[in-house]
Amino acid sequence: MKQQPDMSQLPMMAMKDIPTPKPDAKQITALVKEQGRVTGYQLSDGTILSKADAVELARQGGIRGVGISSRKGNEYLKSLPDQQEGNNLSNLPSVSPPMS
Repeated sequence: MKQQPDMSQLPMMAMKDIPTPKPDAKQITALVKEQGRVTGYQLSDGTILSKADAVELARQGGIRGVGISSRKGNEYLKSLPDQQEGNNLSNLPSVSPPMS
């Protein structure tokens, strides 16, 4: 009898990297969007980072609850599945990008 694959692990397997957060790691509290597209993330300390900077910080263990995925060569952050909908990145509020 052929064993069925464990589909609950699929979201984790789709991630390129799952960094281990440091004890002082921040959480993402909002998405920075421009014309409906995510361009960055706001952290729990109020810092706003571009997608690339946030990926690098997550890779260094500075952001908790996320993994790194890639689409068409572009890296971005994804929520780690934890049975809680409220902390999924797609459920977070959006903020406007900072004025430069």
